[in-house]
Amino acid sequence: MTWTDRLAPSLDDFAAMAKAAFDGLPEAFRRLTGDVVFRVDDFATDEVLDSLGIEDPFELTGLYQGVDLSRRSVLDVGAQPSMVFLYRRPILDEWCERGDVALGALIEHVLVHEIGHHFGLSDDDIHRIEDEA
Repeated sequence: MTWTDRLAPSLDDFAAMAKAAFDGLPEAFRRLTGDVVFRVDDFATDEVLDSLGIEDPFELTGLYQGVDLSRRSVLDVGAQPSMVFLYRRPILDEWCERGDVALGALIEHVLVHEIGHHFGLSDDDIHRIEDEA
């Protein structure tokens, strides 16, 4: 295969890959995810990076933003929808650096990781589950 005529996947391409990854997850898992909005951007905003204490925007491949299921209440009024952000450029950078994983699989990994936060799991919880799988 020659790469001289290949372009990097666009934001729309990434969104399509994320949708395909989500659609491929078990139905019960998808159902529990509920009303989460998925969004693909090139990078996190400066405000997000600053709030997380991250200087290099390539260090953040995804983000869950919202109230996780373990902290929700029926008394919550007017809450913003929960969102999962996937950051195209950092994911592409990690994919190129690793060289041992398909891009679709890496997108799925980041997507599932961020959905884990929606379920109330910490990074340590998610890493432990991944290690045990």
